[in-house]
Amino acid sequence: MNDGEKCVVLGMSGGVDSTVAGALLLEQGYDVIGVVLKTWKAFQSTDTSEKMINEAETAAHGLGIPLRVLEIQARFYQHVVVPFLDAYSKGYTPNPCILCNPQLKFAALLETADQVGAQWIATGHYARTVPTAAGTRLLCARSQHQDQAYMLYRLTQAHLTRLKLPLGEVASKTDVRVIARQLRLPGAEQHDSQDLCFMQGRDYRSLLHALRPEAIAPGPIVDEIGTVLGQHQGLPFYTVGQRGGLGISAPHPLYVLHLVPETNTLVVGPRHRLERANCTLEDLSFIANTPPALIFSAETRIRYRAPRAPATIHIQDKNRAHVTFASSQHGVAPGQSVVFYQGDEVLGGGVIA
Repeated sequence: MNDGEKCVVLGMSGGVDSTVAGALLLEQGYDVIGVVLKTWKAFQSTDTSEKMINEAETAAHGLGIPLRVLEIQARFYQHVVVPFLDAYSKGYTPNPCILCNPQLKFAALLETADQVGAQWIATGHYARTVPTAAGTRLLCARSQHQDQAYMLYRLTQAHLTRLKLPLGEVASKTDVRVIARQLRLPGAEQHDSQDLCFMQGRDYRSLLHALRPEAIAPGPIVDEIGTVLGQHQGLPFYTVGQRGGLGISAPHPLYVLHLVPETNTLVVGPRHRLERANCTLEDLSFIANTPPALIFSAETRIRYRAPRAPATIHIQDKNRAHVTFASSQHGVAPGQSVVFYQGDEVLGGGVIA
């Protein structure tokens, strides 16, 4: 029987971050149970489907902890891959990791924790949680370069009140690798993956070709007054702010300004026409369950790694808000998330409509 207060279920991938997170939890006196999620993979082969499982098993063995393999392929496909394909088919540029975190990854960790009687869950994300009388706050990591709080803005109090993020206090990724080397942990030199976990290093366009061929149809590329300049190869292959890959010549650089699924049209123009003073958000989510006020000021990020920009947020209803930026922003792309910050604290955010 586990001592629930000292037992934590750790999401593992076999990479250095989750492995070091496990080592830090063990140092803090916790009983750690590793969990690796077996998710749906595009263009899957036996080798690629088992690679992460094997790496997680190696990491768990190095830590001396048990490991559970959770098979969630069907859930992952339905709740992550299908919405990902739907979004691209409608002219959006989605971020599937933001959707996966609350609905799949952290949900699976909580389910496992409840099954084994563990009070806590943990991951190798770079962010921090702070319990208060009013609820648990989500804060940015000490390492600004590695900070991943943006990706966690849709977590709820049900997740956060039981979540431990050991890497949130670590100064840098270099320090994480130093810890891994000192403890002789596997994965110390492993490179960070920049790919979508389910794409196996392939381009998302190949997945659309395979599963949503009806969404890929050539159509006109036009300027803002409707002059046809060329032909695109399918709207899902383009995103707002894109410059390269248009296949048209012009006396000045042209950028994707709008995707119009209703007419299968790609609208392009000069860079300054990408400037947006405001945008509308849908599918709002707040860490404290409710916004701080119907009108409030915050710093915002319009996509992961974008610089923060001051803005005023007007809540329209429980699902929609209007954001007015203090200075115009470039590359406000439908489907991406705008996340609200006050200092180091993440308040919440929403999806650009």
